[in-house]
Amino acid sequence: MEATTTTTVGVAPIALGLPVPPYTPHAISVSLPTWRDNVGYEAGDKRVLDAMVCGYPRFFIGLGIRKLAQLCVQKFGVYGESAMLFPTKKTADACRSFILSRSALEGTKASARLIQLLICPEDKANKAILVNSEDCDCNGSASLVDLHIVLFPSEAFSIAMQFWTHSGAGISSRLAEQCLSLLPEGSPSSISSPAPSRGISFKSSHKHYGVKEARRVSPPMIAEDLNADHSIYLEERYGRNLPITAASAAKRALRLRIAGVLLRDAPKRDSTCDQSSPFGPSTRGVNDVSENDVYLYPGGMNAIWNAHQLILAVQPVGKSVCFGFPYADTLKVLQKWGPGCHFLGHGLDSDIDQLEAILEEETKLDPSKPPIIALFTEFPSNPLLRSANLSRLRALADKHDFLIVIDETIGNFTNVEVLPFADIVVSSLTKVFSGSSNVMGGSLVLNPQGRHYSNLKSYMNSNYEDTYFDQDAIFMERNSRDLQRRVRVIDHSTEAICDFLYSRSQIAGVPEAVIKDVAYPKYTTPEHYEARRIKSNVQTGVQQGGYGGLFSVTFTSPSASHAFFDALPCYKGPSLGTNFTLACPFTILAHFNELDWAAQYGVEADLIRISVGLEDTNELLAGFRLALKAAEAAVGQNDLI
Repeated sequence: MEATTTTTVGVAPIALGLPVPPYTPHAISVSLPTWRDNVGYEAGDKRVLDAMVCGYPRFFIGLGIRKLAQLCVQKFGVYGESAMLFPTKKTADACRSFILSRSALEGTKASARLIQLLICPEDKANKAILVNSEDCDCNGSASLVDLHIVLFPSEAFSIAMQFWTHSGAGISSRLAEQCLSLLPEGSPSSISSPAPSRGISFKSSHKHYGVKEARRVSPPMIAEDLNADHSIYLEERYGRNLPITAASAAKRALRLRIAGVLLRDAPKRDSTCDQSSPFGPSTRGVNDVSENDVYLYPGGMNAIWNAHQLILAVQPVGKSVCFGFPYADTLKVLQKWGPGCHFLGHGLDSDIDQLEAILEEETKLDPSKPPIIALFTEFPSNPLLRSANLSRLRALADKHDFLIVIDETIGNFTNVEVLPFADIVVSSLTKVFSGSSNVMGGSLVLNPQGRHYSNLKSYMNSNYEDTYFDQDAIFMERNSRDLQRRVRVIDHSTEAICDFLYSRSQIAGVPEAVIKDVAYPKYTTPEHYEARRIKSNVQTGVQQGGYGGLFSVTFTSPSASHAFFDALPCYKGPSLGTNFTLACPFTILAHFNELDWAAQYGVEADLIRISVGLEDTNELLAGFRLALKAAEAAVGQNDLI
């Protein structure tokens, strides 16, 4: 059977299972070109699984990481064990604790053990060996790589994979690549792929973005597998890399950029922010925020997981609130760590009424402590693009002394100002902040004017670990330099596309339309989004914020939705915020095993989520007209365009 491909405007198509973007060694998306491919991926269809060579890093453990993990099992494990790799003892210990506690809850208590692994230079030829830290005498070496492995029975892999997926704490593909390059004959292609019964599964088996454990099969190697030299060339040529010695400066530049204190960004392609870069008051809406209030993490979910761990540490024991229908793993983090959470999944004003009732009831039960410890919300939400009434939530937080954590990934700080209403702001830098879809990253920002700031800051001063791999930080810094320019282009195109689709929808009063609704901040809870949308300021040069680059579309029938998706000439796969347009059947990928549950909150099974890129606006509009015609033809309607 022929492999399916994605047909795109202005670029070559990508076959099923190959990296998106193509020929990118550390691509974070994968091509799933048709609706059938996406369903097959979630259902465990062999046709689809055999074609997969990569995937989103929290759901698909990359080949390099799998190879390195298998070497660890061969060196330190026993038969029937699997391994997961982490950058620090603290994160590895958190994984072990999760395996022990979750397996006990499921009635199949599993053991897990930790080993610190050092990859040490063995001789002047820069060969290396795998050794237990107790046997290593090269602790002073600049080339030393420190890893921490968790060994556990293979039967407990699905539980370990939950930790990998929810926490986002596993090692980076670039770190694995560096480790493999230090080993004898260290090219990744020279190390055989692990057998599925002993190694790490390449696909999540948890409830979101995953199916049954039967999916644990070994993927084929990429047909056009890149050798190490070619991979490095692509990284440096297309990633615009800097020397690894620039990592510290790159991380500082990222913190400054996120804090909003740079008056002018780095002017040269081969330089980064230094002491001569002009700084000023933060543009984040809180003048006191500085680079020291910004913390970097290896991914957005890891920032969320660490924010929750931080709150559990500084607040009394209590539940959190998940306000609005969130990205899948945010809810899982709140449910699986700590005493649980209240889920207010619509994210509307009526849910705030319900929240008030919960707060009053909990206060009556125990007035000596806050009724909840924190409220987590996205602004706007993914995939429904709903914006919460932050003023009202902030007033409740001040009254009842709980923290507010806002995920600004979708809105991004170029468009919306949410920090004044939050104690903590988190974001996935992987998305539009990077745009290039070749590196992961996350951030956590503390609001220095928040009433809990002192306790939060004290905890972070004592407990924060920098687990963001240096090479990833370098790529992220380079990718993000033109963030504001890219956001303006994306916002403009997205608004034009959404206006077109909305004008041909039932929600706009076109009864015969095949489009039911367009979820986009301009039309969805607009009063709350506009209240936080950045206003232009001539004196400071701040431009008015846009509505972002993400929207979702629902249709009057499954056939219309599927036809629209298949005909849309853009890349298809997970992730968002990319410099290229990217579409996915979000509910199929995120909630395949709980479609009825998601539908209760307005997340329909046939919803299509689209992230708009930097392509020409007119070309994009032509592609969406083509897809709409296909949707209309699928339900036998006349051409309305």
